[in-house]
Amino acid sequence: MGHTEQRPSVRARAGKPVGSGGVFFSFAPWIIFGVVASPSTWEYAALAALVAAAVLSGKDMLRGRFFLLDMVAIVFFAVLCVLALALERHELIWLETYAQVISNLVVAVVALGSLLSDPFTAQYARHRVPREYWGSPVFTHVNMVLTTAWGVVFALMALSTWLAIRLPGQSDWFNWVVPIALLVWAVKFTERYPQRYKERYRERAAA
Repeated sequence: MGHTEQRPSVRARAGKPVGSGGVFFSFAPWIIFGVVASPSTWEYAALAALVAAAVLSGKDMLRGRFFLLDMVAIVFFAVLCVLALALERHELIWLETYAQVISNLVVAVVALGSLLSDPFTAQYARHRVPREYWGSPVFTHVNMVLTTAWGVVFALMALSTWLAIRLPGQSDWFNWVVPIALLVWAVKFTERYPQRYKERYRERAAA
């Protein structure tokens, strides 16, 4: 009886739990900031990221959908813009130096912190999966794993961009190669893991 009740939740998960848009669009402002930000351009990067966050999340907000990562992005980049306008350049040396590190660390903290209550990827998944499956073992497990993966990836990106500051001779590797490789891995993992786990879960349920 238990096996029969669990299988519908597995079939309902046949689609991606996190859409190819959705969560990836929410990461776009952070990626834009990471690409554009430098000691001489972080103010423009913050403004570009703020505009991107507002535009990409605007339709959802008008529909009453407020995603954690979108809201954090708007607040974070708005604060950076205010600091750029309110403070003198010499007061922002620390921010110029560590802007990328801080932004990556913020995403990591938000993602991993959401595991304590509601994994942030589950917010996107709920708009693709019927309500009756939100409490299923597959839904819960997949979103815990995906949220953890993104949190760890951005924590590693924070470390990588910090190493770029400490090891300027290797800055290209730590500012570009490593972060891009981590993001590519995270995207592919997000696309492939749910289906793989669903298949394993189905095999165990049928055993």
